Amino acid sequence: MTNILYGTIFAILLGNVLTFKNLDKEFGPDFPSEFTTLAEQNLLRAMDIMDNAVEAHFKGEGMAMSRYYNPITELSSSELGSVWMYTAAIEAVNSILHSLETFKAHGNASLYNNYFEKYTALLERLTDNADFYLGTFELTSYTQTKEWTIYGVHRANTKGFAKVNGIENVYDDQMWLIIVFIEAYKATGNNDYLAKAEYLTEYVLDGWDNTIDSNGVERGGIPWGPGYVTKHACSNGPMISPLVWLYKLYRNQADEITNKFIDPEDRQTRRSEPLKKSEYYLDFAKKIYVWQKKSLMRNDGVYDDMMGGCMPGSPEIETIDNINYRKGISCHDRIGPAISYNSGTMLSGAAELYKVTKDRVYIEDARKLSDASFQYFSILDKTIPGHYTFDISGFRNWFNGVLMRGYVDIYPEYTSVDNYLDSFQKNLDYGYEKFYCNGFLPTDLLNGWSNNIEDNNTEGMFSFAYATQYAVLASHELKK
Repeated sequence: MTNILYGTIFAILLGNVLTFKNLDKEFGPDFPSEFTTLAEQNLLRAMDIMDNAVEAHFKGEGMAMSRYYNPITELSSSELGSVWMYTAAIEAVNSILHSLETFKAHGNASLYNNYFEKYTALLERLTDNADFYLGTFELTSYTQTKEWTIYGVHRANTKGFAKVNGIENVYDDQMWLIIVFIEAYKATGNNDYLAKAEYLTEYVLDGWDNTIDSNGVERGGIPWGPGYVTKHACSNGPMISPLVWLYKLYRNQADEITNKFIDPEDRQTRRSEPLKKSEYYLDFAKKIYVWQKKSLMRNDGVYDDMMGGCMPGSPEIETIDNINYRKGISCHDRIGPAISYNSGTMLSGAAELYKVTKDRVYIEDARKLSDASFQYFSILDKTIPGHYTFDISGFRNWFNGVLMRGYVDIYPEYTSVDNYLDSFQKNLDYGYEKFYCNGFLPTDLLNGWSNNIEDNNTEGMFSFAYATQYAVLASHELKK
């Protein structure tokens, strides 16, 4: 009986989705009932999706995030989101804040005045309660042994007591947090966000394999986490852009940082030196970019997933001068598949490096990668005539959004990406106008919801990814 009732409700909802015309019904009383430009429409839809997702996925004062929510049954999962999934919500809020600021800068202050304070407060709540993922552990790295307080994969019941040792934390999670903390700083000017970002940056760069091989060459690369040996695109590429942002923040300042390295002569003595922060951050951005391009770029111009075939096969400690250090890792096998976000982070990284160095190699890399990635990851007319289909299996809905932001980052240096961005705009609009249901979009924007009610659970991070994409596209419309 319940399934019959749900089926009837679902059929009614699907019918209503196709006929929604009144924006008051879609957005609710907190949003204006009219918009005049595509940019405004994009931002309003971003805020609409954001608000509905926050209400559905977050519970209590501690903002515990349910991983799934079914907009048909209106049930959320008991399974909680990982810190990576939680970060997607912060990412969406930042994108909305930046879009509001862009509207203000282009002469439309009303949206900024109405909503900036609201989303700043939401940002504070989300970042404060991210501390449920925090934990402390001691790590022996390539140059030191140190206690760190960083973010674990899983949420604890008490702030600061998450499990973070071994495989319970990974470097790429910290990188996405670094990105959102710097973006939060840029949107609000709150120095607490910058301090968090720089602390996590120190932790991540402590994971760079600066040991020297038998040929006198630095091995390079950051493994997936301190409990792993494989070196992934996702644990290197995402760090390039935020390092450039930090360089830009400090390039006119004398602030210093301690650079730890291994003596190139004897290839084992650990040394340290003071460096200007600006120099330190930019040098690392360049090193990571070179490592990933050399190690993981494929012949078809996109990026593979990781370097495997590593020796040692698991983390090992070596003792030098009676002090323990992590042993260097040599990996020999480039392993796929190619995933859209691994090309997206390199595209953004190349764009950011070009902006500050004006080195033509970065802009040429970015142009080639833009074309190669769109050709590889999209198929025209596969699902809907005139629309490009992207693989949405696994977490690719979120991954594809990273690629989209890469196209935004390289514009206007390469204006052809506007055609690629249009594919994301059209897919979002198709899903919103055909399948919008109770404030949510389906996982598959072009095919819509499943006829099986229970198969319509939506990933929270996908809803936040849609909000991010709409907000970023809103800013892009205003700037181009």
